[in-house]
Amino acid sequence: MPDRIAMTQEGYDKIVKEKEALQKRVPTIKQQIQEAREKGDLRENADYHAAREELGMVQGKLQELEGMIALSDIIDMSKAPEGKAVMGRTVKFKRLSDGKEMERTLVGAGQADATSGKILCTSPIGKALVGAEVGDVVKAVLPGGEMELEILSIE
Repeated sequence: MPDRIAMTQEGYDKIVKEKEALQKRVPTIKQQIQEAREKGDLRENADYHAAREELGMVQGKLQELEGMIALSDIIDMSKAPEGKAVMGRTVKFKRLSDGKEMERTLVGAGQADATSGKILCTSPIGKALVGAEVGDVVKAVLPGGEMELEILSIE
């Protein structure tokens, strides 16, 4: 049986919204395929092939999102332990190798966004941070090697 996917209500709602938006595109793409078919020879019909490819990509993404929804475990953030790095918390830490300070918010599936500092709890750094407390030094195992991080604050 596949693993359950922990996420916040916000992450779940985002996935459901994305799924609904994709479902609304399917009839339009199918109509484009039908119109392209009516033009004749499909072997050299770029519109037909592009629409078929787009439909395949949309259907694949829909399956992925439906799987995530089916396996989702929505975490009640009001019950999260205080003072620990858990999903939904923002953790400020220092990389011990060079002293660089960083801040990341731990999120669940559907919410990761590197540009705004949101990282998955299941990412290498996320895994290292989860469960840590202020003052702890944790090791993140990255593809390029290990990184030691000192926890400075948790909000």
